[in-house]
Amino acid sequence: MQQEFTEEELRTLEPFFSNMDKDIFVIKNLPEVVKGALFSRYSRTTKSVRRVLLDEFIKKPEMGFAQIVGSMETASQADAIKKAEEFYDRVLVDYGDDSVAELGGAHIACENVSIIATKVLEDARIGLSPLEKSTRYVYFDQVENGSYKFYREPALMASEFADAYMQTMNLLFGTYAKMVEPVKKFVVERFPKTDDVSDRAYQSTIRAKACDIIRGLLPAGTLTNMGIYGNGRAFEYLLIKMRANRLAEIRNIADAMKAELATVIPSFVKRVADKHGDAYASYIAKSYGDTGRLAAKLAPAENSSGAVTLVDYDRDAELKVISAILYPHTHLPESRLREAVSRMSDDERKEILRAYVSERANRRHRPGRAFENAYYKFDIVGNYGIFRDLHRHRVLTQERQALTTNHGFDTPKELAEAGLDAGFKDAMQAAKNAFELIAKKFPAEAQYVVPLAYKIRWYFLMNLREVYHLCELRSVRQGHPDYRIVAQRMFEEVKKIHPNLAAFASFLDTNTYGLERLEAEKRIDKKIEELENRSIGNL
Repeated sequence: MQQEFTEEELRTLEPFFSNMDKDIFVIKNLPEVVKGALFSRYSRTTKSVRRVLLDEFIKKPEMGFAQIVGSMETASQADAIKKAEEFYDRVLVDYGDDSVAELGGAHIACENVSIIATKVLEDARIGLSPLEKSTRYVYFDQVENGSYKFYREPALMASEFADAYMQTMNLLFGTYAKMVEPVKKFVVERFPKTDDVSDRAYQSTIRAKACDIIRGLLPAGTLTNMGIYGNGRAFEYLLIKMRANRLAEIRNIADAMKAELATVIPSFVKRVADKHGDAYASYIAKSYGDTGRLAAKLAPAENSSGAVTLVDYDRDAELKVISAILYPHTHLPESRLREAVSRMSDDERKEILRAYVSERANRRHRPGRAFENAYYKFDIVGNYGIFRDLHRHRVLTQERQALTTNHGFDTPKELAEAGLDAGFKDAMQAAKNAFELIAKKFPAEAQYVVPLAYKIRWYFLMNLREVYHLCELRSVRQGHPDYRIVAQRMFEEVKKIHPNLAAFASFLDTNTYGLERLEAEKRIDKKIEELENRSIGNL
């Protein structure tokens, strides 16, 4: 490195790299647009990335690098943003393409948005990483300016349904708030603290259990917070889709997000509302509307009990998976391998599967890519709370139907045992009445009043590798009991048809538990103790 750069050049570059003498390093202290452009140019030259930054960015006055980076203390924010946009446009013309937008990213917070909105924000599978406020660790009984925190949908508030909407939402939140202490008391009595559990772990576990029991009362219009990190291209696509949504809240959030993202990655989101973005959003909206009108000609919705149905699967799954296991170890074409595997005995196939996955030490030791060669499609009916939890899995194809009260609701067994189920059921009935009233004129907006306890139908299409990951992860002891059942049943269905392929899910937990979070909280105690001991040792 000393031979490549002069001492002065090293001093110039040093602020932008985590080291100046190694082949592996982090790029820092640069705006996202510069990082993206830098990597784009880097892919089309023999120069090192440090040399590219110096020669083609810093030393070229027309690039405006000093104004963007070096003089941020004196340049106004507006000037810096304008320069960044000019910089990006120049790079795009000279030697870049749309993929530059995948090399720059941003963190954005979306606060006081509805639960309905968070599901739309989290629909993106590639390029975005969301994190949402949990209904398990936080109580939603707060009152702000004399009101519970739920979304006041403008169209509903200006309609003849405003009173029904407000009364129902307040009833749901009021019932939730009234149940917090009685449910906590019931859980404490059912699961008294033992000497081997700390006060911190016990209280955290009781809170999680109580939240799990009463979360079904929260309506989909509950206001919550979430954060997202993503690259520019992913944000562009997300915002275009949001601008095509039927709900005004989603479209308004898209406009607000675009305005804020434009302060840090302006060039990456500027096409969201240009002629191309508008055309794309119109296409999405028209496609949804046209197919929806055709679907309306079908039979009306039917009531459904909670169910996990395997509706389709790969009949040649075992043949495909075993062939894929052998593929990298041979020089044979796929067709020849399948012929060979088809002639194998059951014992020979099992031997290959054992060699491939039998040494898994924990659920994080996932099966390899060979398991991606078989697929399964599940039709699921479960409460909206379950859907919200499982919706986070993105390495699969999923689609949901609109949230309604058509499929009934789940009543937590603990509420019946505590004698609190009557109030819960009254609130559910009130929500159903309000939904059916509002949906006659506002079918999309009526979703806001539906509580999480009501069921929704959706499907998962996923490969065998993701089946292992999802079912083992979502069946762990500390998981919510509702989605643990769904994960367990999905794997049961796979095991029925492909016992050899399902035989190595050693970490699928089929047990039931009382205080699901307790062991996890005890492990947290041990980690806290280790950190405290380490801190004392460093004194």
